Amino acid sequence: MNLLTIVIIAALVITAGVLIIGVGSMALGGEFDEKHSTQLMFARVGMQGITLILLLVALYLANT
Repeated sequence: MNLLTIVIIAALVITAGVLIIGVGSMALGGEFDEKHSTQLMFARVGMQGITLILLLVALYLANT
């Protein structure tokens, strides 16, 4: 397992973690949700983008 694979797996785990925290805070509501729900969803989208770029880099490197 090379470094890029480890970074991709870490990005996937972070994305899933942010998603779970965001959905959990929306389900519970309250002050934390009011302050941070938008930030958490933007973080999730950003992490998904980073993960996608890393996957594309890995595919490119695998075909060269």
